[in-house]
Amino acid sequence: MPDRPEGRTRLLMIDDDRKLCRLVATYLQPLGFDVTAVHTGPDGVDRATTAEEPWHAIILDVMLPGIDGFEVLKKIRAKSAVPVLMLTARGDETDRIVGLEVGADDYLPKTFSTRELLARLRAVLRRSAATAAATGAGEKPPTELVVGALRVNLDARSAVMDTAPLILTPVEFDLLASLAKAKGRVKSREALLDECRDRNYDVFDRSIDVHISSLRKKLGDDAKEPRYIRTVRSAGYMMVGPE
Repeated sequence: MPDRPEGRTRLLMIDDDRKLCRLVATYLQPLGFDVTAVHTGPDGVDRATTAEEPWHAIILDVMLPGIDGFEVLKKIRAKSAVPVLMLTARGDETDRIVGLEVGADDYLPKTFSTRELLARLRAVLRRSAATAAATGAGEKPPTELVVGALRVNLDARSAVMDTAPLILTPVEFDLLASLAKAKGRVKSREALLDECRDRNYDVFDRSIDVHISSLRKKLGDDAKEPRYIRTVRSAGYMMVGPE
């Protein structure tokens, strides 16, 4: 995570609702956030992927002029693992699932309260800060988990398949690390949620499955014939070593 001038957090909001952007900026500014708003998909991509503007987090709407939020997120994820909080109209389940599959760290319906927005932002920022702190530690030998061709470095919060680095979101890395540490043992969805998320979820929330699906794609894994992550019916997931 980049340095925060005078302890402030740089937040990019990509949303065509200018009134909402002003509301969010007005609410967050006294709480230590500097909010920059852009209102089209292409502008969002430009600002989000510019190296000279190191954002701490991004709030991204699904419905945008030019290109939609999902395409914006794909372009962001091709270059950055910056935390992204996605806004979905009316909390639509399809939007949430697609957003998580593409790489969103969390989602929020556009009927959100400002207090909930702040809580979600702080949660994704805590995970991002943990990544930065571990990467910058550097003094002690890294703790590495090896599963077949997969190497998971817990200190650096990085993962490599063969010699290719994996680009993982903070939630995906936490899931992978949790499963790798418990290799050969089943982890329930509830246990994974407890370890990987900073807020409570309803027991019927299936977002964990979406993150697992995305993680499998990045591992080149097949759910029907898994080499790394096996689904254990009615129980959860288990990391297995390739034969």
